[in-house]
Amino acid sequence: MSGHGAPVVTVDGSGLRVAVVAASWHEQVMDGLVDGALRGLADAGVQSPLVVRVPGTVELSVACARLAPRYDALVALGVVIRGGTPHFDYVCQGVTVGLTQVSVTTGVPVGFGVLTCDTDEQAIARAGLPGSVEDKGHEAATAAVATAVTLRDLDAAAAGR
Repeated sequence: MSGHGAPVVTVDGSGLRVAVVAASWHEQVMDGLVDGALRGLADAGVQSPLVVRVPGTVELSVACARLAPRYDALVALGVVIRGGTPHFDYVCQGVTVGLTQVSVTTGVPVGFGVLTCDTDEQAIARAGLPGSVEDKGHEAATAAVATAVTLRDLDAAAAGR
């Protein structure tokens, strides 16, 4: 079962600048993911996050790369549904590598909220909608904020504060 064993993370992200970058395909799923991310950020005390919409999941990486220098954390949200062509594999691999590269090269955490599902039903089950069993938008936002706080604390410890 997906989500089994997930940690419960509570974090204070007050004062952090966070942007949410979301794809536009699969509107119902994406609206659920964005709403979940915004709830997660509010739960962490993040105020006034920027929300940016891009056409599709492939475009998440370049938008995150552009935003990274101005933000403490980013949340990338998208959904890719398997079809009858290898497109699914290329998109999933490309966005995973791209977002990882953004995070590692900039030092800005990117919460990975990209659903890679076989069916629309699987995506809906993870989108944080009424009746969904998981809220991956909330999870991605919480992970991004928790990592930003950890990195901030590491920097402060290294500086001897």
